[in-house]
Amino acid sequence: MSVEPVLEVVDLVVVYDGTTALHGVSLSVAPGEVLALLGPSGSGKSTLLHAVAGFLVPSGGTARLGGTPVAGNGRPVPPEKRDLAVVFQNYALWPHLSALDTVAYPARRRGVSREQSRREALELLDLLRIAHLADRRPAELSGGEQQRVGLARALARRPSLYLFDEPTAHLDAHVRDVFLQELVARRRGTGAAGIYATHDAEEALGLADRVALLRDGRLVQVGTPQQVYEEPVDLFAARLTGPASVIDAPDGAGRLLVRPGWARLGGPLEGRLRAVWFRGPHSDHLLDTAAGEVLVRQPGPPRHPVGACVGWTLVRSWPLAG
Repeated sequence: MSVEPVLEVVDLVVVYDGTTALHGVSLSVAPGEVLALLGPSGSGKSTLLHAVAGFLVPSGGTARLGGTPVAGNGRPVPPEKRDLAVVFQNYALWPHLSALDTVAYPARRRGVSREQSRREALELLDLLRIAHLADRRPAELSGGEQQRVGLARALARRPSLYLFDEPTAHLDAHVRDVFLQELVARRRGTGAAGIYATHDAEEALGLADRVALLRDGRLVQVGTPQQVYEEPVDLFAARLTGPASVIDAPDGAGRLLVRPGWARLGGPLEGRLRAVWFRGPHSDHLLDTAAGEVLVRQPGPPRHPVGACVGWTLVRSWPLAG
């Protein structure tokens, strides 16, 4: 028995002042699934989220939430009536409400008592390490603190779909990890789905069940994190998802993608060490080889000086289209 998607977007087109920002994008998100939108600035990530949220009216295509048309049917559903929670880069906090009342508001709208809603709100603020700022209004908070209030408000909602647009851009590493862990826990606990826009490949691959790669308003590839990392459809997709070397195939038939962990030092192939970077748990070695430059990642500190001739081994590779 098939499960109805929480969100289904079909051939979505968005045009700004004569310029097409989304070109017929189609995708779906299943209950409990997190889909990451990964792409550079201007790729269409925010445009897609704004269209799903109802802040933009598509020029073509349709969007359905829980099987109900919300856009593209001639009668768009207003943003406030869509079953979703939104965290965008501008936070959009109410200037007259304290952080505590802002985060408590979603629960109050569900009919939860004032005491209970404020207690739940304080727990969320404490989770994001800003409980001591509960009584402050937005004008009294820094940008990072406002962002955490916006995240807490979104977590206080109980929608079928969360929309996040670069939500951790201004958070320190610890708070970011706490938020991501809480997002995953709530997804598992309630079955809520999420769309998470980011330009950070490591974040997208680590958080999402599937990743959608965007370029110039078009979908380039959609797959599991492992698929988009190990089997990119082209060089753009390969470089978007992490460090990548491109070398000539031994038989001369095309080019091969080599990730840093797909080669190792030592072996029958020859190379000269052009550069080395100590990264803490591992070191990156850039080799000049007959097939092209290869980045090799090895555990521990550097083993050879720059300029040394070293052997290396190709463990695996992926043929690049085109």
